[in-house]
Amino acid sequence: MAREKVLELVKRVTLPVVQEAGLELVDVEYAKEGGRYYLRIFIDKPGGVRIEDCQHVSEKIDRLLDELDPIPQSYFLEVSSPGIDRPLKKAGDYIRFAGRLARVKTFSPVEGRRKFTGRIVGMHGEDVVMQVEGKEMSIPFKQIASARLEVEF
Repeated sequence: MAREKVLELVKRVTLPVVQEAGLELVDVEYAKEGGRYYLRIFIDKPGGVRIEDCQHVSEKIDRLLDELDPIPQSYFLEVSSPGIDRPLKKAGDYIRFAGRLARVKTFSPVEGRRKFTGRIVGMHGEDVVMQVEGKEMSIPFKQIASARLEVEF
């Protein structure tokens, strides 16, 4: 099965399990590293996830994936928190994390640049609004290639 199909199926199977546990599905990755395959599922909830949350989700998803067997290779299943520098994947993330510092990269230049670091203001229509270098900027959500929260000390 093609990588994108695997990810799509895993997300579809994983989402109800994660939601039933009162958690958010942040992301799913399927990667080959050092000759081994890894299926990584990132979950979160307000206040952060606990090891018990990861264990619960891992056990349920492991059983479901064993039944469906969508991945022909052997792989390691990892369920974890996205970390303090979590990726921002959905428009709702920019509302939830308003006020936090983030690093954003775009597919093509916005106001002459592709990399931005600043405070998230929120969403305005289809645009992410950030305070960058003292200036409020609107970045079209569809133009965002990647974004992560920045760790602040």
